[in-house]
Amino acid sequence: MLYSKIKTLWKSPLSKEYRATWFKRLVEWRNGGAVVRIERPTRLDRARTLGYRAKQGIILARVRVIRGGRKRRGSLKKGRRSKNARARKVLDINYQAVAERRANNNFKNCEVLNSYYVAKDGVNAFYEVILIDRDHPQIKSDEQLKGLAKRRGKVYRGLTSSGRKSRGLRHKGKGAEKARPSRVANYNRRHNRQRK
Repeated sequence: MLYSKIKTLWKSPLSKEYRATWFKRLVEWRNGGAVVRIERPTRLDRARTLGYRAKQGIILARVRVIRGGRKRRGSLKKGRRSKNARARKVLDINYQAVAERRANNNFKNCEVLNSYYVAKDGVNAFYEVILIDRDHPQIKSDEQLKGLAKRRGKVYRGLTSSGRKSRGLRHKGKGAEKARPSRVANYNRRHNRQRK
């Protein structure tokens, strides 16, 4: 009952009784660090659905990601260049996957379990990332979590939920023929290109 109540409240955070609290919280988050460790989840219902438990070895981090496209400069040099050799806008990865990677960069001894959306304003998007300390005795003795802790670097290989979404692996069957095993691998197979 409590979790369903929290869920309904989060559907309309700008209602009259919570509006002031919401904007105050956004100002604090905006002025804080880009990756901040927090004691307890802002959205308890969502966190518990995604595997959060109030036990040692499980860490929560709130990550601020700047919204908008990102440019990949590549190896561009000075001087004139053709119109094809220019900075490209990269849209292959969603904000949530970026937030997970940044959280993992800050907590190198941890693995990302999952993450969820918290808020956004005109400039930033905020996510809370659940991480597990792979060397903690509580995690090693947990039957569910010890297997996840062994899989290192999941977030960098696009194996988290948001990573799989940005790779197009949420869909199967018709319309998803070229998504597996990955877009690049599928392209190479169809064009008889072998990996060197």
